[in-house]
Amino acid sequence: MNKELREFRRLERVCLEQAALSTMDLARSGLLKVADDCRIAAEAIEAQSPRGAFTGAVQALRLAWSATRTPNRH
Repeated sequence: MNKELREFRRLERVCLEQAALSTMDLARSGLLKVADDCRIAAEAIEAQSPRGAFTGAVQALRLAWSATRTPNRH
């Protein structure tokens, strides 16, 4: 899945670069549409990927910390 994500991001970048260099409106418009499709595909892949181990660890630490914390008594 990482390989697919990297490839869609690379294609998006290439299309955006080529659109910026294009002198023809039709070509530029087509490249921008393809870049947008690649971005949407990459975002869909990112949404399906499981959360990273680091994020999970941080959330577990936050929960543990909040459970052991004593409330302020003012």
